[in-house]
Amino acid sequence: MRAFTGPDSTTWGVEVQNPGASNAVVLFRHPDARTGRFDRYAWYITRGSESQNVTGRLNKRAVLDSLGDADLQRLFRRSMPVSTDRSPATDIG
Repeated sequence: MRAFTGPDSTTWGVEVQNPGASNAVVLFRHPDARTGRFDRYAWYITRGSESQNVTGRLNKRAVLDSLGDADLQRLFRRSMPVSTDRSPATDIG
């Protein structure tokens, strides 16, 4: 996992998941570990030669290492919430 400081000075954890031949999910984990409802994700898409091999897979670590600060800022701006539930947890029972 790698650290990324967002525009509001929140320090997010960044990881790469679900790599395909030409894409992967970049997950921004909110620092409040008690809940994942603030986590965000964005798609990383490459047009490199490896994207032509439909049975190939991108290397998670290589993708994460290749992302510079400007890349993470761009991905974060385009990111979407993992969950749309923003309400506090309630006891329904």
